Amino acid sequence: MSVDASPSKTHDGGSVTESRTESERPAKRGPKPIESGPRPMAAHITVYLFAIIPAVALIASIPLLWGWGVTLLDLALLAAFYTLSVLGITTGFHRYFTHGSFKAKRSLRIVLAVMGSMAVQGPILHWVADHRRHHAFSDREGDPHSPWAFGTSPLAIMRGFWHAHMGWIFNRTLTNQERFAPDLLADKDMRLVHKLFGPLTIATMLAPAVIGGLVTWSWWGALTAFFWGSLVRVAVVHHVTWSINSICHIIGDRPYKARDKSANFWPLAILSMGESWHNLHHADPTSARHGVGRWQIDITARLIWFFEKFGWAYDVRWPRPERLAKLAKPAH
Repeated sequence: MSVDASPSKTHDGGSVTESRTESERPAKRGPKPIESGPRPMAAHITVYLFAIIPAVALIASIPLLWGWGVTLLDLALLAAFYTLSVLGITTGFHRYFTHGSFKAKRSLRIVLAVMGSMAVQGPILHWVADHRRHHAFSDREGDPHSPWAFGTSPLAIMRGFWHAHMGWIFNRTLTNQERFAPDLLADKDMRLVHKLFGPLTIATMLAPAVIGGLVTWSWWGALTAFFWGSLVRVAVVHHVTWSINSICHIIGDRPYKARDKSANFWPLAILSMGESWHNLHHADPTSARHGVGRWQIDITARLIWFFEKFGWAYDVRWPRPERLAKLAKPAH
């Protein structure tokens, strides 16, 4: 027996659908809001703590570098955890999760998400949503951290530099994940890593101290390892990656056509693992390599190449010569 799927009739012969008033019809769905609710107060307080305390430690580390307050083990832990943290951001949070520069097997996806969380720059869903929003509105209204938000006068640029570098992180209102990161919201693995950001932060802060204490078999070794491998490391990671938002949108070379003021700043190339070749990134956001010139070191791209060779990553979006030629500005 078939079911009559035609619109039901009203008493005057019209269909129910036809007889709806304008107010009863479903409203047209527009884009979701850019921002969602406020960050919970407890989480907001930790933002201040992890922005201020590591920075104070970084300043205090300057006199300690003269020899009496640091050991080779401390510096080795600083270098090792710095490398893991930064590559977690550049390879994982940025080029993979935000821009889809390559595809990865599940195990690599989870490892990259955990490594990115070690940088203590916020849970993965927040980070990706913020960065996708940045690209959607780069250097325009809606960009969460443009240094040009207050104008072009010297005073406005100074204010904008502070805002782009770290001032924006103190804004309590969160970027809407449903609009900018629906794919990660639908991924149970990423939702779990997001929820575990607190325990992962504790782990990445305590790991250097545990290693330092076990190697030296002393509380002093654990304390200095915590100072250098945790506090100083987090501060350096933060300020290097934040410099991409600030410095690399103010000064540098702009050989490629981008819709914003993104620029290449070579002094940060090694510390940022290739992220400071920022102009090409904004001209071609999904490219897996940002530094394409002969001497443009891009450690992140080399790591992606390594993953591809071992079969952990595939469908890598390597830049093509014809694409680069199309994006390049005409030579003067």
